[in-house]
This record gives sequence, structure tokens and C-alpha cells, in this order.
Amino acid sequence: MSIVLFDGFELLDVFGPVELLGMAPDLFELDFLGPSRDLVSSSQGMKVAVTETYETASEPDIVLVPGGMGTRKLVEQPEFLEWLHGFSRSASLVTSVCTGAAVLAAAGLLDGHRATSNKLAFRWVTTQGPHVEWVPEARWVVDRNRWTSSGVAAGMDMTAALIRYIHGDEVAQNITSMIELDVHHDSTWDPFAHLHGLVED
Repeated sequence: MSIVLFDGFELLDVFGPVELLGMAPDLFELDFLGPSRDLVSSSQGMKVAVTETYETASEPDIVLVPGGMGTRKLVEQPEFLEWLHGFSRSASLVTSVCTGAAVLAAAGLLDGHRATSNKLAFRWVTTQGPHVEWVPEARWVVDRNRWTSSGVAAGMDMTAALIRYIHGDEVAQNITSMIELDVHHDSTWDPFAHLHGLVED
């Protein structure tokens, strides 16, 4: 999996999924991509080392774009969006957590697809993709090879579902049991859509 890092990424958007995927190193190889070889700062101030730069990254199998406050700047960077579009075009799966969906949308990678995102930021996210069918009530959404999740912790539920999709129930169950994660299996479960007034009771 190629994980796209940028200054201001949300820590759990990355390391929630990484915790799950890292339990099966023989099944998932993790690459952390950054704009340069410099450390990349999360929204929380933690600095993370990259394994490859955007320009030197190998052709991806699975792409993950996290959210975070840094997404507000990324959607205004045409060069980055052009790179992301080209980089992700050949991937077997393109995924996002939280407001990472706004970045995918701004890069044109969600056009013609159903998608969801963080519910607190949902109204902003949807302005980035006028050709996206935004789903206001969903824990995560799968549309062909596009997987998008709701806010932060929802990325772990999506990742568990992704592992199950690729490697089956037993592998997914073993991993979630090892880290004692009680996952939501229903992708439509979403109390936060109601909480933030996106759907009516």
C-alpha cells in the first residue's frame, strides 16, 4: 500500500489502518510517500519519516490518502493533484480516510463514483467534487475500486473490510482480534450523519 503523506495529515487516518495492515507484513507492504525526504508533520505535530518521495515512488497497487487539516491546502495545489491523478490511475484500489476524499475528488479521482467523508467537514468536502455522488450517511463507501471512509476512526473499519475483501474473513478476524478491535461490519452505520444534520431522523 502506498500511503500519501503531507504536512498536516491526521495521525489516526494513517496509523489506524497501518496498525491493522502491519499485523500481516507478509500480505501488505507499506510505503510512506512524501513531497521530499524530509520528515512530514502530522496535524498533532508528530514527524514521520518517508520511504519514498512522490517522484520516486514505485507504481502502486493500493493508494491511501488520509485526511487532516493539511487537505485544505492540498486541494489548492494543481501540481500535486496532477501527480496524484497520474500516480493513482493504474492502482488496483484507490482509498481515502476522512477528508482525504476531498483530495481524491479535487484530483478528479472520484468523478462518476459514490463516496463519503468526515461528517463534520462533509459540506466542505463535497465542494471539491461536483461530479461525485456524495453519500452523507455511511461509515464507508465502496464503488468499484474506490473505497472512501468517514472520519478518522472509521478508517479502521474500512481497512478491516478491505482486508476481508482481499484476503477473506479469517485473516481479517485474526487481525482485529489481535488488536482487540470491535469493528463495525455494516458500512451504512453512521450516527454522525444525524449528529451533524446531514440526514433527518
